[in-house]
Order: sequence, then C-alpha cells, then structure tokens
Amino acid sequence: MNSFLPTVETLPVGHPVKVYYEEGALINDLLLELYEADPVEDFEKYFNIYNQLTTIEKRFKRKENQLFPYLEKHGWNGPSQGMWSFHDNLRDQIRLINTYNAERNIEKIVDNLPYLIDGIKRLMGIEDMRLFPTAMELLTEEEWKEFYQGDEEIGWMLLRKPSPYPFIEEKYVHPSEDFKKRDLSFSLENTFHYDEGYMTPEQVNLLLRFLPVDITYVDENDKVIFYNRGDDRVFARSKGIIGREVRFCHPPKSVDMVLRIVAEFKAGTKDVAEFWFNFKGRVIHIRYFAIRDNDKNYKGVIEMSQDITDIQKLEGQKRLLDWD
Repeated sequence: MNSFLPTVETLPVGHPVKVYYEEGALINDLLLELYEADPVEDFEKYFNIYNQLTTIEKRFKRKENQLFPYLEKHGWNGPSQGMWSFHDNLRDQIRLINTYNAERNIEKIVDNLPYLIDGIKRLMGIEDMRLFPTAMELLTEEEWKEFYQGDEEIGWMLLRKPSPYPFIEEKYVHPSEDFKKRDLSFSLENTFHYDEGYMTPEQVNLLLRFLPVDITYVDENDKVIFYNRGDDRVFARSKGIIGREVRFCHPPKSVDMVLRIVAEFKAGTKDVAEFWFNFKGRVIHIRYFAIRDNDKNYKGVIEMSQDITDIQKLEGQKRLLDWD
C-alpha cells in the first residue's frame, strides 16, 4: 500500500490527490485504533473511533460525484461501476454494524468488524495501485483546479479543511480601485419574462436555492444540466455532476430502474414516478416528472427529493393568524 506516495509527496499543497492521501493516513490510523479497541472493555472508546471512521462516507461521495465524472470524460467508466459497488458494500457493512452498536450486541460487533476493516484496506490498496495513478495520467492540471468547490460542498474526513487548490493569496484592493460589480440591478432590462411575471437571473437562482426540495434536471440527451444547491440537500451533489450521463449518477443497484423510468417517459407511456422510503431516520419522498414542450416533445426529466418526516406528523390545522 502507498506505492504511489512518493509521487503524491511532490504535489502542491491542497492538490485533490494529495488531500486523498492525507485522508488515507487518517483512515489507516483509525483502522489501527479500531483493530486494537476492545468494545467489551471500553465500548465508548471503540464507539468514538468507529464513528470517526464512518465519516469515510464523505470520501466515497467525493469520489462518486467529483473524481468519477472526470474519469468518465476521459473514457474510463470502470470506477463509476466497480468501485461504486465496492463503496455500497462497505456502506452495507457500516449500516449493519450501526444496528449492532445500537443494540450493544458485542458478539456481532466483534464478528463483523474485521470484514469492514479488511474491506476498507482492500479499497485503499486499489486506490493506491490503480485509481489515483491513472487519474493523475488522465486528468489535466486545469481539471484538478476545478475540484475544490465541489469537494468543499461534500466535505472531508480531515479535522482541518484543506487549503484551496490552487492556492490564491488575497490581495488588498483600495476602495478607489475596486470596480467589481456586486449588486445586480433589478431594472426591467436585466430581467427575463417567464410565463407569469419577470425575474432577474439572480432571483431565479435564489428561488431555486431556497425551495424546500432537491431538484435535478436531466435533459433529453440524458445529461445532467442542473441541480439546485440548497443548504439541506437530502442527497449530496457537486458541480462534477453537470454534463454527466444519468446512468452514472445512481448506485449500480438502482440504475436499471432509473433508466427504465427515463425510457417510459421518452416513449410517452408515463409522466410521473414516485417513491418513498426511510433514510437515516427520515422519510424521503422522491418524484420524477417527464418534461415536455408545448408540442409534447420530450425535453428531459426532473427528479425532486424531499424530506417529508415533519410533514407526515402534521395534525389538525394551523392558520395564518396563528403564526406567532
């Protein structure tokens, strides 16, 4: 393991691959601590280490939503299929152990923990031997510079946020020389006419950002062209998804159903598909809507996800005058 480390050490501070290896060092430390921890003697110590390790979900999501899309652009689709399935297997093991932790079923914890540890070690070995070296060969320097914002949206396992890449030193600009336009004019000339009313692009962006639902728009060519960036998204998204084929935007185990829905929409046999399920203790409602123009031509599909846990609990009535 870490055969690629000498190359990584030469990378500039904040480079996405260097950050992955800094994260990898933390994971190795946590795996060693977890291996030595004894849930029988000190359950709380074991539990704290285990919870730190489960933040590896952030690493999985950054790879799936950031790194994999760029690899696809260069014709390497393997990680989007094989490694994503590997992530899902580890997620299943984490969920299983979470159940045993809640029950304090020490026997089951001790039996299943080695599978999780060995699985993560194996995954990191594949990253080191294959994923990151190939990614360094395929991606351009300009592409690596595009990662930081999306990575930041998803997050890292590291205790301290990595430096932006590339590092940009803030320079003082005297107010008399600051010509940067910050406030968009709301005059009619800067607005667009929609079906009902006028709005500036900024207002449209704010409207979409503050909607209490997650929206993802896939066009008629099956490419993701938009998602709204809310503060409390049900499922993580980052800018790496833009331009990506919809079949690569879902876990392998559910992609066939997504493609079936899209096919039905294109054929005109269906216009809506909806599902609801429990996710991390919340009830999630997902709806797909076929988008068609005035001539009924298929123009894509919108996926809408919403946390409806609190909505389901509503009873009786609360009128506007009762707001206070």
